[in-house]
Order: sequence, then structure tokens, then C-alpha cells
Amino acid sequence: MATKMEIRHALAKALRKTRKSRGLTQEDFSGVSSRTYLSTLERGQKSPTLDKIDAISQTLGIHFLSLLTLTYLYSEKTGDIDAIFARIRLEIDSIRQDEVTQS
Repeated sequence: MATKMEIRHALAKALRKTRKSRGLTQEDFSGVSSRTYLSTLERGQKSPTLDKIDAISQTLGIHFLSLLTLTYLYSEKTGDIDAIFARIRLEIDSIRQDEVTQS
């Protein structure tokens, strides 16, 4: 399991790589944050709120979970997206099944 610092740096990498792959500058995020704030996120110096991650994801043109998935891919040693998705599916199915049996 990744530490808080590893997660922060993995999010920084995911943000930076996604922004660059979309051809966006830090200034393109002025509607959701300052260039200075985005820069601190991309250097792993701060942890954004969920609302901020959502707003940044929208500016990037990707789903919130895509950014978080990239973050976990960068933070885990294996970087196996299929393993992450399989785990997520099992966990969500289990929770949803619990909801049905508790009803």
C-alpha cells in the first residue's frame, strides 16, 4: 500500500502527464485554480480536495476516476490496470450485494 507521500507524488505525475498529453498549460486551468496552485499539485507539495480533483478532471476532459486510476497505477509497483479494475469490480459488487441483502 502506498504512503501519503507516494500517493501525492503519483497524483502529481498523473496530473502533469495528462495535462501535457492534452496539450494544456497550467494557465488553461485558471477557471478552477491558479497556476501556482496547480504547480504545487504537479510537484506533489499539496493534496487537493475531491471537489478540486473533479474540477481539474473536467478541465482535462477526463473522468474523475480516470485521473485517480492513473494515480494508483503510478503509485503501485505493478502498474497493472486490469488487476486494479478487477479489484474494484469485486469490491463494488460485494458492497452492492450487501445493500441487497440488507434491504
